[in-house]
Amino acid sequence: SLQVRGLCGTYNGDQQDEFATPAGDVESSVSAFTDKYRAPGACPARGPFATDPCDAYAGQRDAAEAACAVLHSSAFQ
Repeated sequence: SLQVRGLCGTYNGDQQDEFATPAGDVESSVSAFTDKYRAPGACPARGPFATDPCDAYAGQRDAAEAACAVLHSSAFQ
């Protein structure tokens, strides 16, 4: 069966495992969870009081919305 995981969550109806990391553990905060998926050297680690990424990287909004549109396409319905 097809399984979804990663930054998109597990899409299995169980909200307790949505922050599952690549190592299989479950983080309790968004910052800690997203840090586990951060590409080394791509950007600095987020602190515990992370800002809204749309505010911090406003110039990236169009690219992010285009990438997320794929997840809302018929391929994932």
